[in-house]
Amino acid sequence: MLPDEPVLTDMRTAYAEALIREGRSNPDVVVMGADTTDSLKTSKFGREFPDRFFNVGIAEGNLVTMSAGLAASGKTVFASTYAIFLPGRAVDQIRNNVAYPSPGGRGGLNVKLVASHGGLSVGPDGGSHQQLEDISIMRTIPNFRVMIPADTVAVSALTHMMAAEYGPFYMRMARLKTPLVYGGGDDDDYRRDADGAGTTGVDKRFEAGRANVLRDGSDCTLAACGITVGMALEAADLLRRERQMSCRVLDMFSVKPIDGRALEKAARQTGRILTAEEHNIIGGMGSAVAESVSESYPVPIKRIGALDAFGESARDAEVPLLLQKHGITPFNMAQQAGALERLPER
Repeated sequence: MLPDEPVLTDMRTAYAEALIREGRSNPDVVVMGADTTDSLKTSKFGREFPDRFFNVGIAEGNLVTMSAGLAASGKTVFASTYAIFLPGRAVDQIRNNVAYPSPGGRGGLNVKLVASHGGLSVGPDGGSHQQLEDISIMRTIPNFRVMIPADTVAVSALTHMMAAEYGPFYMRMARLKTPLVYGGGDDDDYRRDADGAGTTGVDKRFEAGRANVLRDGSDCTLAACGITVGMALEAADLLRRERQMSCRVLDMFSVKPIDGRALEKAARQTGRILTAEEHNIIGGMGSAVAESVSESYPVPIKRIGALDAFGESARDAEVPLLLQKHGITPFNMAQQAGALERLPER
């Protein structure tokens, strides 16, 4: 492997391994699937814990409703399938069976909906299966928290966080292998299990309502989530080399709740914000950022994402071309950020 070649890892594998660790430490963890358990690798959990694993078949509404029932009886439930089906086919059950009940005054039931195959990078499955609306749908449902991890380190940490915290979550993963954005972290904010085999402790970098500053800067802010976080780092490098611009890069993995304090600070200190996501530009992370900033410290904002259109088929090797068609590239991010007019100091 060349020194500059990125390390690519698989989110689904990291998720399955994290579930097994949670299952070993918590006998109430239950895993559900809807005929995609081999693809999402959750069948590995079933082989170790067959009494706590249920594949309901191609019946996503039942997947959610059964998860709600198990959660109501005290279980911590992880329910997983492709993003186009969850929430695509089951938003009624998600809203009324998971988010709406509030036993003991707690908001929603203890169900964690984890979807793979989100966004345009689903590729060959085509526009019918490229889910570009799920962030918008899920962040408008009361009691749900929405997480979009950038790499496998984030997937593992967020899986642990969701297992440890009561209430409904939605987490969206990519289908393709993704480059590592995060390292192991410092001892102060990251803890491995006793034999060093993997993450079981708390990674303080990944908490609901937090954004991570991956690079500091003073001339503009690039706010990204999912696979676009790595692109934002590349765009920041381009801007530094070609325009001598110092760009702050924020990983907005917690879309809901959004980190309003980090965004206000970025707006005040950098004067302009560009957002990037693998989602429709309407209603997604960029919209959440714009809503937050408009109420705290309005500055010029440019949103990059799917251009209010459906996706289309693209072989794995052609996925970069599909992303390019919608402007989801480091080059376009750098170009658009550089063109944003910065407001004068107030």
